[in-house]
Amino acid sequence: MTFKEEILVGIPKILPEIKPYNASVNHAPKRKKILSAEEEVLALKNALRYFSPEHHATLLPEFKKELEDFGRIYMYRFRPDYNIYARPISDYPGKCEQAKAIMLMIQNNLDHAVAQHPHELITYGGNGAVFQNWAQYRLVMMYLAEMTQEQTLVIYSGHPLGLFPSHKDAPRVVVTNGMMIPNYSQPDDWEKFNALGVTQYGQMTAGSYMYIGPQGIVHGTTITVLNGFRKIKKSPKGGLFVTSGLGGMSGAQPKAGNIAGCVTVCAEVNEKATKMRHSQGWVDEVISDVRLLASRVKEALANKEAVSIAYDGNVVDVWEHFYEADIKIDLGSDQTSLHNPWAGGYYPVGMSYEDANKMMANNPEQFKAEIQRTLKRHAAAINKHTAKGTYFFDYGNAFLLEASRAGADIMAENNIDFKYPSYVQDIMGPMCFDYGFGPFRWVCASGKPEDLAKTDAIACEVLEEIMKSSPKEIQLQMQDNITWIKGAQENKLVVGSQARILYADAEGRMKIASAFNKAISEGKIEIVILGRDHHDVSGTDSPYRETSNIYDGSRFTADMAIHNVIGDSFRGATWVSIHNGGGVGWGEVVNGGFGMVLDGSKDAQRRLESMLFWDVNNGIARRSWARNDEAIFAIKREMDRNPNLKVTLPNFVDESLL
Repeated sequence: MTFKEEILVGIPKILPEIKPYNASVNHAPKRKKILSAEEEVLALKNALRYFSPEHHATLLPEFKKELEDFGRIYMYRFRPDYNIYARPISDYPGKCEQAKAIMLMIQNNLDHAVAQHPHELITYGGNGAVFQNWAQYRLVMMYLAEMTQEQTLVIYSGHPLGLFPSHKDAPRVVVTNGMMIPNYSQPDDWEKFNALGVTQYGQMTAGSYMYIGPQGIVHGTTITVLNGFRKIKKSPKGGLFVTSGLGGMSGAQPKAGNIAGCVTVCAEVNEKATKMRHSQGWVDEVISDVRLLASRVKEALANKEAVSIAYDGNVVDVWEHFYEADIKIDLGSDQTSLHNPWAGGYYPVGMSYEDANKMMANNPEQFKAEIQRTLKRHAAAINKHTAKGTYFFDYGNAFLLEASRAGADIMAENNIDFKYPSYVQDIMGPMCFDYGFGPFRWVCASGKPEDLAKTDAIACEVLEEIMKSSPKEIQLQMQDNITWIKGAQENKLVVGSQARILYADAEGRMKIASAFNKAISEGKIEIVILGRDHHDVSGTDSPYRETSNIYDGSRFTADMAIHNVIGDSFRGATWVSIHNGGGVGWGEVVNGGFGMVLDGSKDAQRRLESMLFWDVNNGIARRSWARNDEAIFAIKREMDRNPNLKVTLPNFVDESLL
């Protein structure tokens, strides 16, 4: 059977052979047992509803064993025989180029070179899933292959509810992930309802099909590292950045350190993740002895090398040993998946990865206690370094939040705020998000590297032209972005699809997209798929990350993310998604995203102008209402340029009156 034929089959009528468990693949940890006996029966009934009753007697014991062995029903038997990766768009079956583009993006998220746990359909973050099981994958791909421009596919936490009649300007796909009733949004609720097969954690760009590998965060991380060194008034050359996490998005950190020009040490407890990032060129060296690590770091600092080193072990050992060895850490952070602390996002110190995974599944209460002990020890070591001048920032992974819940010495004197800022509060919020700059991204659907090189050149030309008339307030951002795109090819950022990320504001995004659409219409490049990280100006309401620099009390509301997705859906997005939990934890955030296909048509031009303007300025308007000076400047500038935009501006109160 050919690739196209297998897609069109969907769920096969004849059961495929059972596939052997491949131990060489990086698998998700076993999830803890949380269902009652009655709920386990319900989980099995829920799984079997995808299949004809004639197969139930065969599949029932198989799915029961998966539930017992892994804590979830993944339906491994139905994993396709073909390799999953982002093929050229012309390789996909279908009646609609927009639907083919979505298939390409789904497969990119599940590419073994991209996905963290590909056989469990998890892209990154330990639990960020594209689908809950392989039946859902097969059905979604089949529906997309059948779809016309008069239909919309509705996806309900990985489950394809079905194709519904719509129209050509409606989104082709609408995605929701984990949209729980608020009182059912605790971590154990995810464990339970995910095990039942009725919801999933879509992370940010996993369940919205817009993940592009670690490149997706490397530009933002580079900006953060550069501005971190600017804050401490030190050149990155000869400086040291210590952090942790090499799985999924966090794998961007060492590459960002190299681009910035510092020495980076990034610890990772999962040897498979470390080996993957090293083999892909995202980290330069791997060291597993902390004493050898200290010696190598001293050498690199003395020589002012731009080098990244993965420590094969727990980051707490690094912080503690570097203090004893009197190694000055200039910048410190952490990017383990602490949104998911009890299910593989963070690991106890002094315990092997294998032993920790066994405890996680078999003795979850003890595992939680060990995690919280480690967080206290981790925070104590950081405090020692910051007392000696280290600039530590929370990378929005819930490190400070979970450390505080563990009872770590992490609170400020008022016992309300944290001792250390979020990087959004200090860097990304006021310097980027409030001005409208965020992670715009695109994928060349042809799969051709030469198309990506052409789009890089087009984007650079557009930015250089915009910069000629940019106000002084955003000159630094413009220059950083031009420098970034000029170095994109030599930094070898591509993993999986031919994709690029570039921080841009509404003007930049619209003009770059328009230039792409024109180039497509002229036959210079093929179809381009636009998107962004949800970690952006207006797509995400996250009180400890994206909206942590909003101080009017509204950072705990989620109106902006909902407005963003609703607005994108009727302004021309090809697909839209709204998630609970992405990035910082189940119940801690609501975030929305989009995808848009550019095919060189007038329709695509109309849609991009309408949607991209809203997608950014919705967030700037909200940030300006929170009295953020940079956002007030940005939204006034937009109102001057667009007479149809009329935004409610805040009045300021004389502090002496209060």
